[in-house]
Amino acid sequence: MPPLHAQAAFDLPQLMRLLAEVRSGEATFTAQRHSSLLDRPVESSGRLSFQAPDRFVRETLKPRSESIAVDGNTIVMRQGSRSRTLQLDSVPEAAVIVEAVRGTLTGNREAIERHFEAQVSGAPAKWTLLLAPRAPRLRELVTQIAVTGERAALREITISMTGGDYSVMKIKE
Repeated sequence: MPPLHAQAAFDLPQLMRLLAEVRSGEATFTAQRHSSLLDRPVESSGRLSFQAPDRFVRETLKPRSESIAVDGNTIVMRQGSRSRTLQLDSVPEAAVIVEAVRGTLTGNREAIERHFEAQVSGAPAKWTLLLAPRAPRLRELVTQIAVTGERAALREITISMTGGDYSVMKIKE
């Protein structure tokens, strides 16, 4: 029988409560996209920001300026002087990735559980959240999203696609 002072394993509700305490944030990122069609990874870097409950911006500065801004169900994509606005729910493939990042950043347990089967390991000081899309159509594209973090800070997001392609984004405050 375990001692009375033994602590329960760190789980999704605890992680989401920890993340929900942070209402906004900014960070820099570096990313590598690995594709079987390319000889070497495509590298990019830029800035991330979010504001709870549902605003998220990824601004890529290198190799070229582009941004994706999500506010509620509206997504605005900019590349140079071109801009495109659409509703996030009209692009389910993008929605699943946006919800993985935005839902994790804001500690939105409902969004995470609606879109993913979630598994948490580690402890508050260093944790991993594995997300597998629930929708069969999305599982044909994305096999898993792995998010690692320390306390309420995300440190790395790895998106694994079917067929072996993947991207890794490292996040620094």
